[in-house]
Amino acid sequence: MQISKDMLIGELIQVDECVAPILMRAGMHCLGCPASQGESLAEACMVHGIDCDVLVSQLNEVLASK
Repeated sequence: MQISKDMLIGELIQVDECVAPILMRAGMHCLGCPASQGESLAEACMVHGIDCDVLVSQLNEVLASK
């Protein structure tokens, strides 16, 4: 599965068990917050000052290696 920046955080953490720790290491410590579940990855990156394209690439690299 390919991750895109339009995917919701709630969807992303259901994709694979490795996604949540990657997001946490990137600075998204609010994954448990109900409001974060409805945010897109792009929105969450913007709020946290994270380069979304880099994070999407990292997530896709990890998932491709599985």
